[in-house]
Amino acid sequence: MKYAVDKEPKYLLFQVQEEKVDATLSPELKTTFVTLHAEGMKNLILDMHAVKYVDSSGLSALLIANRLCKESEGVMVMARISDHVMKLIKISQLDKVLTILPTIEEAVEMVYMTELENDLKRDAAEE
Repeated sequence: MKYAVDKEPKYLLFQVQEEKVDATLSPELKTTFVTLHAEGMKNLILDMHAVKYVDSSGLSALLIANRLCKESEGVMVMARISDHVMKLIKISQLDKVLTILPTIEEAVEMVYMTELENDLKRDAAEE
């Protein structure tokens, strides 16, 4: 599977460089997400601009990444999703579960807002 990873201080930018995320790629994608999480990934931005098709196993891999981030009090944000993939996500009603934004910049802002909210919650709990 082809992908690029850019590790930033507050998040990891993961660019999927495949046109199809299906049953042939999803096991490797799931393993990659679990490995990155074990290495400390908390906030994940998924750049989906190259992906034209996702099947149910691909959606399952995305849900795993989302769950791993939430377990770490982080966030997974998907960005630059093609119209076709967005339709599949809406049909599956995952648009209610996944955080989806149009641009990488907006996704980065979402990560920083989530981090800020978590910091404020921790500070309030300590008082």
